[in-house]
Amino acid sequence: MKKVLVVDDSPTALMHLTNLLNGKGYNVSTAHDGAEALQKASQERPDLILLDVVMPGANGFQVCRQLKNDDTTKDIKVILVTSKDQKSDRFWGLKQGADAYITKPYEDADLLQNVANYL
Repeated sequence: MKKVLVVDDSPTALMHLTNLLNGKGYNVSTAHDGAEALQKASQERPDLILLDVVMPGANGFQVCRQLKNDDTTKDIKVILVTSKDQKSDRFWGLKQGADAYITKPYEDADLLQNVANYL
């Protein structure tokens, strides 16, 4: 069973994504901020991380860069999921090592297709 770490400071977003991914048979864990995400990524070694950009403390761009610069987590696929929809945001997200960039609001089917593509 593929492991997915969902990182978002919104309890509603966490619940929605957890239910959506559990319904498709993924093993889901969650983190509420960047520090918790880095800790869980290192300990749990998920196959994929869905990472919000706008969070308190370290933002998703910073977390992604730290994940990709760490030998233990650099191979984990990262999809940034965010309301930041400017071309510059997408550019910087991919520049930090993200594998994909999805803007909110998104269609569940599109998100699930991206998850399946990267797993």
